[in-house]
Amino acid sequence: MPQVLDPGKARTMDEFIGELRLLKAWAGGPSITEITRRVHQDWRRAGRPRTEWPARSTIGNCFLPGRRRPNPDLLLAVVRALVGGDEATVALWRQALRTVLGQAEAAARVRACDRLPAGPSPLLGRTRAASAAEAALTAAGRPGVVVLEGAAGVGKTSLALDVARRVAARNSAGAPVLFARLRGFAPTGPAADPAAVLETFLRLLGVTGDRIPYGVTARAALYRQLLAGTGALVVLDDAADAEQVRPLLPGDAACPTLVTSRRTMRALPGATRLTVEPLAPDDSVALLRRAAGADPLATDPAALRRIAADLGHLPLALALIGRHMRQHTGWSLADYHREAVVPLALEEGVRAAIAASDARTTPEARTLLRLLALHPLDRTDTPLAVALAGECEQAVRSHLDALCAVRLLTETAPGRFRMPALVRAYAGERVGIDVPASSIRQALRRVRERTEAAGAARVLAA
Repeated sequence: MPQVLDPGKARTMDEFIGELRLLKAWAGGPSITEITRRVHQDWRRAGRPRTEWPARSTIGNCFLPGRRRPNPDLLLAVVRALVGGDEATVALWRQALRTVLGQAEAAARVRACDRLPAGPSPLLGRTRAASAAEAALTAAGRPGVVVLEGAAGVGKTSLALDVARRVAARNSAGAPVLFARLRGFAPTGPAADPAAVLETFLRLLGVTGDRIPYGVTARAALYRQLLAGTGALVVLDDAADAEQVRPLLPGDAACPTLVTSRRTMRALPGATRLTVEPLAPDDSVALLRRAAGADPLATDPAALRRIAADLGHLPLALALIGRHMRQHTGWSLADYHREAVVPLALEEGVRAAIAASDARTTPEARTLLRLLALHPLDRTDTPLAVALAGECEQAVRSHLDALCAVRLLTETAPGRFRMPALVRAYAGERVGIDVPASSIRQALRRVRERTEAAGAARVLAA
């Protein structure tokens, strides 16, 4: 079988069916009638009763996308008919099918409800951001869609829930509330399938299972019909991208909708996009104090400010280190120096959060992120990134854009970038694991040559 036929790269059932159609073409394009004959022949040899033999139309349906309940046994029978009983190849397709069905099952697991989950109260340091989001949600004549964008652990969900509670309090009595975690950047498993989210939303809105249509388009149409004029509040947490979100938008300006995502959502026209930044220093100390509790550790403001700065004022990291302080009363604040506090934050949960963002970029962008950690400063520019990557500027710019899109880098000025301290620590851990030592040496040599050439140019210019 040629290398181009690789069922293992399929991640959805439609992609698996696409590979199956390529397999049919590779096998010489036998007719559905001929494939049916081969399947019947195989099942006769296996002793299966004639009542189980599939009809020609059933075999034909195996090659159609949009399968709702695929029959794994039948799909593998079709594969066997196409490859002439090559069991090694059939085993390859069987494993690919198991993977696809497992992914589909996981994507169909949706955490959605008709009430808002509990969140931190009071919310620290977000007064201005919360007011801006609330105003955008309730402004007359606007689509009523607000996207809170920001890095992993910056507190998007907490802010969204705080704003949503304010809006819900202003809404008319009886207005529906719908909340869903879309798992766009979950550390494990696929993002939630919009069709599955819509099915859950429709059930929460009172639609019985037999009235729920099949397919995203039909479900989205019924969902919007039911929400029209209700003033429903919709909160979509941890979105993967605009494509996942679009079917879940109510399509009614009277239905305020809050979306959170690590990804930049430029592809949602009309939506108000707000960036959630790390906390201000004083608010960072307040969060650290609250997480640490009433322990004497929290009595040295200067030390707490230093720790907060080392953590990049990231709420997730601050909460984790505060909890560590609460649980480890034998530690003094002096023990939380930079060389300890950054690895501690990574170990307690920040590493997993950053890794989930890292996994949503391209392999080339991931490699560049690791190479950027070789640079002694947290700031870099496009020429330095080009030298580290050893690729053309256009390709490197694409990698930098991909890293910025999921907030692993921040573009502070055109062509200039900053890497957050905890991301830098994560990339520093990974570079020696994921990048061959020879590639690291070559990257450092290119940077050294670039620096020497720049120095020579300055001398000549003088």
